[in-house]
Amino acid sequence: MSGKNETPALIGAFLITVGLIGGGVWLLSKRGGISTTSNNAETIGSSSGKRSDRNGPAIGDFKQVQNIPTGRYNYGGSTSFAPIRLAVDAAVQVARPEFQLNYVNPVGSSASSGSGIRMLLNRQLDFSQSSRPLKQSDRQKAQSLGIKLEEAPVAIDGIAVAVNPTLGLPGLTIDQLKGIYSGQIQNWQEVGGPNLPITPLSRNIGSGGTVDFFVESVLGGSNFGSAVEMVNTTTQALQRLGSTPGGIYYASAPEVVPQCTVLPLAIGRSQANLVTPYREPLIPSDQCPGQRNQLNESAMQSGQYPLTRNLYVIWKADNGRSQQAGKAYTELLKTQQARDLMLKAGFVPL
Repeated sequence: MSGKNETPALIGAFLITVGLIGGGVWLLSKRGGISTTSNNAETIGSSSGKRSDRNGPAIGDFKQVQNIPTGRYNYGGSTSFAPIRLAVDAAVQVARPEFQLNYVNPVGSSASSGSGIRMLLNRQLDFSQSSRPLKQSDRQKAQSLGIKLEEAPVAIDGIAVAVNPTLGLPGLTIDQLKGIYSGQIQNWQEVGGPNLPITPLSRNIGSGGTVDFFVESVLGGSNFGSAVEMVNTTTQALQRLGSTPGGIYYASAPEVVPQCTVLPLAIGRSQANLVTPYREPLIPSDQCPGQRNQLNESAMQSGQYPLTRNLYVIWKADNGRSQQAGKAYTELLKTQQARDLMLKAGFVPL
């Protein structure tokens, strides 16, 4: 992308052009039925943690951020960050083309928070994106390699639970959700729905931070029931859900709430306190994609919606390349410009 014989002017023109294309891809993806993410490496601009308010007040825009390193930096990790990569990172590249961001997928496995951390430790990435905080096992692995990892929360993400639109169920409590995924509840009639077998769907255990969060927060660390069917990607699960009347699935709220073919459920700690992951009133599926449900960011920011978590940037505390890139990216995501873009992408800034 930056060959020795290319002039700076050509490089800048190329980065800006493809950055704008990336923004166009994002807008087009918002019009379709189900969002998809690429399994190939992408160069942005060229191709259960607790809440934290450590980010402090936001500065204005990307151009005001100081100490941005120059060069090409590899990053990767959580699929939950995909809307941020499309909406925010593409805009970063237009404003700061000297900080070249190259998203890299793992070889032989799906992208996830865990794969991003592994690739960071294996020196394949300069920093990673994660939908979960670092585990003790991550820190121990890093320590065995002589590496210290650091993390910084950058946004709040809700976990939305979706069903087929024909189900006609207003919502579920956390206990009912636990019963469904543990196998104790097997028919929708048991939770106020129709006489219909439940088909619970999930991404594979260990596939990413979203599954880890769900297992800890909803199942209390217990195993999935034997009826839970595993899928490889959220796109695959949403397609399946649209054609399965008794299906249910959970994923990052920005990946679920705007979709036309599924119904996001209200979730609560009790039946008297069900909270929707979308802004009410619900937009009927027959009015989508002309109109789409929007994220209930106020309920997620306040904690009223019960299934929320932080998203993190992780880097190596090496006083060098990884730390410079990770901290710079984090500072860019703390700007007001990034916060505005994250809100449009369906995330709640800290």
